Amino acid sequence: MPAPEASPPPANGSQLDLKQVIAMGVGAMVGGGIFSVLGLAIAQAGHAAPLAFALGGCIALLTGYAYARLGLAFHSEGGSFTYLEHAFRSRHIAGLGGWLLLAGYIGTMALYAYTFGVYGTALLGGETPNPAMHHLLESLILLLFLGINLYGVRETGTSELLIVTAKVLILALFAVIGLLNLRADHVLPLFDQAPGGLLMGAALIFVAYEGFELIPNAMHEMRDPARNLTRGIFGSIAITLAIYVLVALVAVGNLTPEQIDRYQEYALAVAAQPFLGEAGFLLIGLAALFSTASAINATLFGTARLASVMAREHSLPQVFGFRRRGNGIPWLSLIIISAVTLLFVNLADLTMISSFASSTFLLIFAAINLSALRLRRQIGIRPLAPALGLAFSLSSWLALGVYLWREQPHSLHWIGGAYLAVALSHLLFSHLRLPTDTAV
Repeated sequence: MPAPEASPPPANGSQLDLKQVIAMGVGAMVGGGIFSVLGLAIAQAGHAAPLAFALGGCIALLTGYAYARLGLAFHSEGGSFTYLEHAFRSRHIAGLGGWLLLAGYIGTMALYAYTFGVYGTALLGGETPNPAMHHLLESLILLLFLGINLYGVRETGTSELLIVTAKVLILALFAVIGLLNLRADHVLPLFDQAPGGLLMGAALIFVAYEGFELIPNAMHEMRDPARNLTRGIFGSIAITLAIYVLVALVAVGNLTPEQIDRYQEYALAVAAQPFLGEAGFLLIGLAALFSTASAINATLFGTARLASVMAREHSLPQVFGFRRRGNGIPWLSLIIISAVTLLFVNLADLTMISSFASSTFLLIFAAINLSALRLRRQIGIRPLAPALGLAFSLSSWLALGVYLWREQPHSLHWIGGAYLAVALSHLLFSHLRLPTDTAV
């Protein structure tokens, strides 16, 4: 299949330079995951939680290299969906990959909404759990951004850059001050739990690295992509990895096992209290609300448009391609995706949501590394990096499955049922699809 034609690049003055590309990647990754999955990582890996984040970052770096080489070879906004189309002759594989990608983004939006509800409830209601308030807040934030996206209001590049800068500065402040207040008995011995918890912790929190794969989609708006694409991916992952490891180290060094068990869903805010007091709790809580809200908006915006593109290529039902005349907003796609996310976030718990999102992206990244291996001569990549990325992705995915089988079999059954439903829906649609005009 020939590479799709590249759209005309914007004028040099409006192209993204390397710093902006890195900022885009960091902003996509440091969304809401770190604020919610930190407690899960510490619960599984114990003192080795920083190593769990480092291991997740290594998988992301290996996979990022595959994305960079594929992106340079196939200049397309289709991203993972396009790469799968080139690597495999069967359209079923690319189509199923696209359906899984949409499911993964729905999982990440559910995680962001869940985190917004958790931190919002903690800031409003103190230490007493309030499930009704939690469900209300996580639903309202999704409906708010559904309305914004339907209306057509978009964040500008400047405002998004300010959001990224603000949340990174807050986390950096937390890390630097927190390092000065570490308690040695909280971080040593390094492996206070079974070594297997390290891999399980990395698998559970891998969704926190989801986001860098969006960088190749902006190649047409990038200055000197041959130079800046790979540097942008590696730079953004490296910065995110450093932030995550430092934040995890500070959290481990300031939280007791009892606090981790009690406040697992908003452990990061609680970890700020020993050295920043109530102001630290409030600062981290507000950063979480700010960050997750921005991530929901950006993810909903991009996911709805990905679904619309897939519908135009007859890889999704035609309703996902319906666009409003005049402004081209994929209104029905926005509504369907938001409705599924609302259902998911209100029925599942944090472990189920995080496990589903991490599992899905580990599968997708394994498929991308396999695609790079199959296309290695065409894209000019040595087999070692994608082979390692494939092995680590699959190993983490299997570790996650073992954890769920032992600790939460109902979550494993639910996730397996969701994958079966996605696969059957894709196969059924692929036999019934009919091309149609998608403008209404």
